[in-house]
This record gives sequence, C-alpha cells and structure tokens, in this order.
Amino acid sequence: MTDGTDTGEGSTGGGFAAVKGVLFGSKLRIGAVLVAGLAGVVVAASLLGFLGVPSVTGVENRFGETNESTTVIETELGVQNPNPVGTGFLGVSAEYEVAMNNITMASGQRSGIDVGPGQSTVTTRSYLQNEKIPRWWASHIRRGEQTDVRIDASIRSGLVGRSFAVPQQRTIDTDLLSSFNSTETREVNADRPLVDDPVLYVNRTAGQWGDVTNESTPIVLDFYVYNPKPYAIPISQIEYAVNMNNITVGEGTNTREYVLEPGEVTQVRTVTTIENANLDEWWVSHLQRDQVTDLRIDFSVTTEISGTSIQIPMDRFTYAETIETDIFGTKDATDAAGGNGTDGSEPDDGTTGSSDGTTTGDGSGGTATDGDSGDDGTTSGGGTTTDGDGILGVRATDVARIA
Repeated sequence: MTDGTDTGEGSTGGGFAAVKGVLFGSKLRIGAVLVAGLAGVVVAASLLGFLGVPSVTGVENRFGETNESTTVIETELGVQNPNPVGTGFLGVSAEYEVAMNNITMASGQRSGIDVGPGQSTVTTRSYLQNEKIPRWWASHIRRGEQTDVRIDASIRSGLVGRSFAVPQQRTIDTDLLSSFNSTETREVNADRPLVDDPVLYVNRTAGQWGDVTNESTPIVLDFYVYNPKPYAIPISQIEYAVNMNNITVGEGTNTREYVLEPGEVTQVRTVTTIENANLDEWWVSHLQRDQVTDLRIDFSVTTEISGTSIQIPMDRFTYAETIETDIFGTKDATDAAGGNGTDGSEPDDGTTGSSDGTTTGDGSGGTATDGDSGDDGTTSGGGTTTDGDGILGVRATDVARIA
C-alpha cells in the first residue's frame, strides 16, 4: 500500500533545489550588486576628486632592430599615477601613433596597464613597415624638404571613462642640394695621350629638385661649361650614378647632345633620378649606421676630341655629402646610454623625462638659378655650402666635394 512517503521525498528534493537556487542566485545577484556598487564608488570617487586618471608625462621614441621589411620603434611612456593605489582596477590602456607629414608610420596600443602610485615608465613596441619610406620621402621633397613629425600618445581609464592625451610635434627642415651650388671654376682633364689638358672648364654648378612623384625623385643639375679650345667640342651623353651608403638608388644616362662652341660658356643640364623603390633598402642601412648616410653622385661625360670619342670621368665634380639624422630627437641620449637599439637591445627602464616636443631645424630647399654667360674660364670664385638640419640632415656634416 502506498502511504505517501514517496510524495514526501519528492517534496523534499524539490525544496532542496529551491533553496539551492535561492542561495546561488543570491550570490550571483550579490556579486552583480557588489560590482555595480564598486563601479559606482569608483565613478563617484573620480567625480569627487578622490581618484584621478593617470597622465602621460613624456614620450620618447627610439629605433630598435631593423630588417629588410620592418623597423621596430621602441616607445617609452612616462606615466604619472595620482592615486594612492595601483591602476590595475581602473582598466588603463595607452594608444600612440607616429606620423610623418600626416603619413602614419607606426601605431600601437597597450591594455591592462598596472602601475603603482607616482611616476612610472611603460615600454611598448610598434612596427614601421619600410615600404612606407618611399612615400614619406616623396612628401618630404614635395614640401620643400620639410617633415612634420607628430607623436600622439594618450592614456585612458575604461572604468572611469576619461582619457589624457599629450601630442608632440617636431618640424624639421633639410637642405640637401645647396652644397652643389658653387661658383668655383674647375678644370676638366681628359688625361689622355696627345690631348692638351685642360679640355674644359666648369665655371659654376647649380642644383634643384625636379617634379617628384611617389616613384621617382629627379635632381636637376646644371653645369656652366667654358670651352677654351679654338674648335667646338660635342658632348653626346652624361652618365650618372647615385649611391647612398654604397647602395645604388639611381643610375642612368642623359643622351641630350650639346655643342660647346669655342670661347663660350654653355649651360649643360643633366637630370639624375633617385628611384624611390630603392629607398627602403637605403633606410635599413641608414639606421644600422646610427642614422648616418654617405650620399654620392658620380658623373662622366662622353665627348669627341680630334675625331676620337672619349669618356671623361668627372671626378672633381663628384657630389658627396655625409648626412646625420636624429628623427625623434633622442639619439644623443641613446648614444650616451651606450647604444642606439639597432642591435635589438631593449631600451633603458628608467623613468622617461618630459619633452616639449617642438624642434625646428635650419635650412631651406636649394634652387638653381641661371648664370652669366660671360665667364672666360680663367677666374675662380668661392663656392657656398649650407648645412641642413632634419630628417635627412638634423646635423648634416657637409663634405660635398665640388672641388
């Protein structure tokens, strides 16, 4: 006979499940209430001034290791935490971007930043794709050899819902061609048997940039050539090679023909072209040499003397310049610390100091001007040289051998 005990057991089981649901449900509800309450307390504390959002006190960028495709940028953010406790519970994250002439070269972010009270340093890494170098180079030349380096860094608390930003900017100018502008008269010798040297005189040289594109950078170079011979001398072609750190970035032949009349000065123009696609390879060498580049342009002319075609190397007109850069303005500090980071070493962990982020270099774009045609090839003038500052010449040591 059934006495109802089974029903009683079922009721007990159901009651236990109900009690369990109440207990655990209460825990979840209590947890949610506690989290919401904590968030409310944090927000209220922030509004009342008891909690503050960490701020960026300084940004320092340095180049790290580089290879044929990628360049590492080491970024140190100085962070000031105004709170008496660490920032782990505030949901702190940092974002930064490095742009050159409004071209984003590198960007990155870091979340879950947990620093203690007071001043700290947060180190991050971002990656510059070297394929962006030709586009930046073209923008630099188009803007009259000027680059605006802008660094945007910000730090944000997701829980408090506030951020703190510190933009920095460096305006940098270069002057890469002015040292080619010279009024010094130089001899051109054939150094051949039965040829009476000097064959020609170059009384003046002048250089200017052509119409740069994303693919190529033309350099327009003018030679004002005096012919001391009693007969005309034809020039059938001018060959050139442009090298940066022994990397050929451009070479070619100008085949426009000139006839140098006896006793006259003739303007001979040649256009040398840098192929921008080669500049990413140059960029790697530039960083590996501690931001130093040896620029060199070699010339030779093909002429006809006494019925014989002669190729004459124009060694005395080799254009050479040593270019040193400091793109982020931190190279001196890095060198003093014993390295530039290109070997893959990590930057120092010391606290980053603040910077005003504004530096203006000297220099302006060189422009060739027409010269007088009355030089007789017998006088020498003093050539002028101007040092450039900036991306391609922050401290350009000018050794342009135009003589």
